[in-house]
Amino acid sequence: MKTLVIVPAYNEEENILQLAKRLDEFSYDYLIINDCSTDKTPQLLDELNLNHIDLCNNMGLAGVTQTGFKYANDYGYKAAIVIDGDGQHNPEYIEELIKNIEKGFDYVVGSRFLVKKQPWSLRMMGSRIIKACIYIKTGTKVTDPTSGMRAVGNNLISDFANNMNFVAEPDALAYALHRKFKVCEVQVEMNEREGGTSFFNNPLNSIKFMINLCISILFIQW
Repeated sequence: MKTLVIVPAYNEEENILQLAKRLDEFSYDYLIINDCSTDKTPQLLDELNLNHIDLCNNMGLAGVTQTGFKYANDYGYKAAIVIDGDGQHNPEYIEELIKNIEKGFDYVVGSRFLVKKQPWSLRMMGSRIIKACIYIKTGTKVTDPTSGMRAVGNNLISDFANNMNFVAEPDALAYALHRKFKVCEVQVEMNEREGGTSFFNNPLNSIKFMINLCISILFIQW
């Protein structure tokens, strides 16, 4: 199956090279989308001749991933895998995601908590609130709605490329569930960020993200 790995990247100079090396080990086609980084990420991508697109404006996660889906749609990819540019998602699990797309699923989530218990923390409380929102609107229970590691099949690639209007992964997942696309989760393990700073290290960013997501899931998608 012709598969594209989409890698959103914003200020990932400390992580992106190692991730690209890991992807090369598995011989996957990949597209790194530089979301107007202000560090050395653009120079590294150019100097190392890595397959990438430089956005001229910071578009945020939804805009970046839609760019990737447009690329996948235009170039005839039958599956698209989204992984973060910070190296937290292990490329070794991509094959399992692809297998489920080949089985006929439209949307496959790489879940940290499918067979493992979800810990209690402020961040995981946010995840539980999002799970509740998704259940309210779709009647479906999911284990890891905020996972950034996911696979999308051909039908949803076209849909997301042309009609996407999402804040991030959870409301895209809710969209797929509500419209009766076939969705499943597979267990994955994720790494800790080794370098750089997460957007969610700022509590205000986390709160704003949560509010926007809940509004999108409960109201905008319908």
